[in-house]
Parts: sequence; C-alpha cells; structure tokens
Amino acid sequence: MDAVMLSRLQFAVATYFHFLFVPLTLGLSLLVAIIETQYVRTGDEEYKRMVKFWGKLFVINFALGVVTGITLEFQFGTNWSRYSKYVGDIFGSLLAIEATLAFFLESTFIGIWIFGWKRLSPKAHAACIWLVAAASNISAYWILVANSWMQHPVGYVIHNGRAELADFWAVVTQPYAVWMFLHVISGAYILSGFFVMGVSAYHLLRGREISLFKRSFRIAATFAVIFAIAEIVIGDFHGKEMMKAQPTKAAAAEAVWDSTKGAPLYLFVIPDEAKERNAVELIGIPKLSSWLALGDKDGLYRGLKEWPKEERPPVAATFWSFRLMVMLGLFFAIVSIIAWIKRNAPENSPGLLRLLVWCIPLPYLAAQLGWTVTEIGRQPWIVYGMMKTSDAASQVAGYQVGLSLTAFIVVYSLLGIACFYLIYKYARKGPEPVSVASI
Repeated sequence: MDAVMLSRLQFAVATYFHFLFVPLTLGLSLLVAIIETQYVRTGDEEYKRMVKFWGKLFVINFALGVVTGITLEFQFGTNWSRYSKYVGDIFGSLLAIEATLAFFLESTFIGIWIFGWKRLSPKAHAACIWLVAAASNISAYWILVANSWMQHPVGYVIHNGRAELADFWAVVTQPYAVWMFLHVISGAYILSGFFVMGVSAYHLLRGREISLFKRSFRIAATFAVIFAIAEIVIGDFHGKEMMKAQPTKAAAAEAVWDSTKGAPLYLFVIPDEAKERNAVELIGIPKLSSWLALGDKDGLYRGLKEWPKEERPPVAATFWSFRLMVMLGLFFAIVSIIAWIKRNAPENSPGLLRLLVWCIPLPYLAAQLGWTVTEIGRQPWIVYGMMKTSDAASQVAGYQVGLSLTAFIVVYSLLGIACFYLIYKYARKGPEPVSVASI
C-alpha cells in the first residue's frame, strides 16, 4: 500500500481507539455531576460513595482519552501536511479554540476535583465536576465543528491557492455542525447510560450494595431513555442535512443506484457494487426513503449512478455500517424504555439485568459504526467537493508511515489492555466501604 492509504489507516486506528474513551468521558462526567449535586442537596453519604465509585471509573477513562487525542492532532502535520497547508487557516483556528477554551478548562478542573475533596466546600467541589462536564462537551462541539466543515465546507474563500476563513459565524453555526454535534452527544449519553446500567446490573445480580446500585440504575435509566428517544429524532434531522450536503453518502447509506422519485425503503438489501445494483431487495416500503431523506414522499432521491465511479464512496462499508447503527439505535430505545419502566425495582428483573450487562459494548460498536459512515462515506474527499484525500497527504515514504502505523497499533493495544483492565477491575470491585469512602 502507498503512503496515502497507510496514512488513512493510521489516522483510522488512532481515531477509532480515541473514540473508545471520548463518549464515556462526555456522558459519565455529566452523570457524576448529577450524582454529586444530589449529595450536596441531600447530604446523603451514599451519594458521596456513588460519586467516588463512578468518578474513579471516569478518571481512568479520561486519562486515556487525553493521551490518545493529542496524537491525532500531530498527524495533521506529519501525515497530512498538504491538507494543513491548504485549509489550515480554517481548520487550525477551530482546533486552537478547542484547546485554549475547553481542553485547558477541562484539564485544570479535573485535577482540582480529584484532589480537592478535603480542600473545597461540597458546593465548590461539585461546581468543579460541572465545569469538567461543560468543558468536555464544549470541546466536543469545536472538534465536531471542525469535522463538519470537512463534511460541508462553508464560510471560506480561495485566496492565493489556499482556503481562508471568510465567515466564522457561518462555520460554527451551520446546521450540519449543529445536528452532527447533537447526534454524537446523544450517542455518548446513551453509551454512558448503558455503561452505568450495565455495571449496576452486574452488582444487583449478585446482591451487592443494592441501595447504591438501585439509585445508580434509576439515574442512568432515566438518562438513557431520554437520549435514546432523542437520538431517533436527531438522527432523522441529521440524515436530512446529510442528504443536502453529501448526496453521495446518502445514496451509499441506502444503496440507491438509480435516481428515483418516491424512492422506497427496502428492509433487506444486499448491495452489489461491482454490478452497480442491489443483489437482494426485500420488503420494500413505498416512498419511505424519499420521505425520510427529503421530507417529501414524492421527492427525487438521487442515485449513485449520477456521479462517476471515482467520486463515489465505498458502498458496502457505508451501507452496512449505517444499517447496523440504525438497528442498534432502535434496540437501545426499546431496552432503555423497559429499563426505565423497571427502574424502581430492577433487582426483580434478572433477565433484564443480564441483558444490560451484555449490552455494555454495544453502544461502543454503534459509535464506531457512526464514524465509519461519516468518514468512509465522505471519500474520496477529505474536504467534501473541495479537496481529495489523495491530494492531502504528506510526501513521505510508505515504509515510514508503515513503521509509525505498526508502532501505533502496538502502543495503543498495550494502553487499551491496561485501561480496560483497570475499568473492569474497579467496576467489578464496586464502591469502597463506608469507612473508606467517607475520607
């Protein structure tokens, strides 16, 4: 493989690994803040034990998220220097704002929160974790604004052979960025809700700390059901924006080859990319694809054949990732509704508890599938309709990228094993005894 493909693989490895930690950071920081607020409001020491238990898991996860995120930004200089030269005025400013506004705030107050239990009043200490949660989510917004600009570039002019920022407000408020942010954040909150429910279910099945984990379960079930239902609505709006901004991705996601007015939605499809058709199309719902994508049941759904083959994304990867992501989203909504109904006495539903333990990895899978649709579905463009990926890579030898890719895989594998072992160890161990947690 050449340096471009190896650079793509390296960035994919780093991104997929990094995003194993980001969603839990976003959601668990907010859940810990909610629980600590309950402690401040009631003075109930059990809430304090909950904060310390879930907070420990949050800090372990947070550490790996920070470490793996930093290496991603360096790759824009090492592997994608022509991209950075061409659009750095826009893309670089967004990353700089994320670092100076959000990351520093987040990193500062996480330290104060960890070491400030005896040094701050309960209200001040709770305020720190709220600042961490707010900064984490603000950080996500700026990162997703930057990514959204790559998906749908706006607010720029081409000057002296480079893209320069012309309308900052247009970049940070474009609908594609807003819906993408809401979509990603809701997915992160679903993941965090299922993580807390799953760990709580593990302990409830074993009869440990019933009161503490019932409270955790109740909070997480409410959190999960709100965002699992919201995600369906948000996903619909985000899909309509995708149809406007990236019609090739939309066509690949539904394996639509020929432009069709009132396009049906087939529940069972197997795309055949080589023959530019679907090998299997079963159970079609008339006009549903046009209605979902365009808001008009008789609207024209543009097919992939309208674009040259070299300007189409890989169809199979985009299609199957999208289908599985949607199926998992519907599954999360159903399970979270059941969990919310059972929230006051979850210990009486062992079947549900066992299911929730096994559900812990599924939101992680859904998040990775979402990024697969986002990034592979954009190809062959690194900035959609503006700059191709093949024109963006640094002029480096393939063996150099191959060596760094191998190093990334080895180091990240070791870090991942260590991190997930620690999360597993402390999640399984449970909260500290009352005498220790009160310190």
